[in-house]
Amino acid sequence: MFPKKEVVAMLLAGGQGSRLGVLTRKLAKPAVPFGGKYRIIDFPLSNCVNSGIDAVGILTQYQPLVLNEYIGNGQPWDLDSMHSGVNCLSPYQAVDGADWYSGTANAIYQNINYIERYNPEYVVILSGDHIYKMDYNKMLDYHKEKNAACTIAVIDVPLEEASRFGILNTNEDGSIYEFEEKPAHPKSTNASMGIYIFSWKELRKYLTEDELKEGSSHDFGKDVLPAMLDAGERMFAYPFEGYWKDVGTIDSLWEANMDLLDPKVTLDLKDIYSRNPMMPPHYVSNEASIQNSLVADGCNVYGSLEFSILFAGVTIGKNATINSSIIMPGAVIEDGADVQFAIIAENTVVGKNAKVGQKPEETENLDDWGITVVGANTVIKENTVIKAKTMIDSDTEVDGNEK
Repeated sequence: MFPKKEVVAMLLAGGQGSRLGVLTRKLAKPAVPFGGKYRIIDFPLSNCVNSGIDAVGILTQYQPLVLNEYIGNGQPWDLDSMHSGVNCLSPYQAVDGADWYSGTANAIYQNINYIERYNPEYVVILSGDHIYKMDYNKMLDYHKEKNAACTIAVIDVPLEEASRFGILNTNEDGSIYEFEEKPAHPKSTNASMGIYIFSWKELRKYLTEDELKEGSSHDFGKDVLPAMLDAGERMFAYPFEGYWKDVGTIDSLWEANMDLLDPKVTLDLKDIYSRNPMMPPHYVSNEASIQNSLVADGCNVYGSLEFSILFAGVTIGKNATINSSIIMPGAVIEDGADVQFAIIAENTVVGKNAKVGQKPEETENLDDWGITVVGANTVIKENTVIKAKTMIDSDTEVDGNEK
């Protein structure tokens, strides 16, 4: 017998994250390392805990091994109680057949039994690939005040960027009268953040109807939300002010990490929780130089860092130079190597005097410049030169003749 919960959170964490390229070849996007000691999923999980939501279902599908292992029993986020806590929910075989999650709405539909054992009044639907801090209680209060069937968090974006987002057009009272998916000529700058609060009775009804609807893609944005709007349900936009970043691309992931080094960015990490490796304090030799960088536990730094982030267990060799780069757990940058504007994934070795990535001013044409990415468990051999905007696959060896 499970105790009744006013709110249950469902965290969508099963996407492939193909736009992150080699970083998600064998890793679910929410499990991608971020900010020196975190993984992306730490942010919505911590937001749930800080909002008093202690029943969280995490819907996994693509490459779930590392993500499931990382979440474990939920103890780092205080989500390990007997009758609540966190549960990883993967697709499973039922009496009437089995299927992968075929869309965001179908993923929730397949887990109706999980939600109903808590008999909630409200369900919060979250994405596992956003960096932000948010008190969901304030959004829930807004939802109750408006007597809404659905409330969608929105953030104001510049008009010139609005066509990249799903846009919600609203009346003066915040009620939604129209959805526009990446409109060429947006009517407003209210961009959906992919954070929804539903009254459970209404959501259950529309999920069931959508599941039976032929031709549906079983997606919230394409199917369920428009159906609710067409039916005249009370739907409202909740304005959010604060830092929020969708880290679904290489550029946005790099930018969000670099934002942590910008004193003008107000993203306070003091109550974002994570599963930390048990490693000794980092060591910085007297030959090293560190400017405006983050260095995690277990690192050994003998070279030069500038505007960079080192995750746990990274080694930077003598006379190595790291600039505007992200070096993920366990990577080794050997003596004399030069890493510029790059993301080096876990357990990769960059050999002596190798050069990975370039500064923008080092390219002949700015169109040829971009972040260089090296996948996990890769060896870049001595003296190899890898230019800007290159993506090196995981589990490979790159010798001096390859660029």
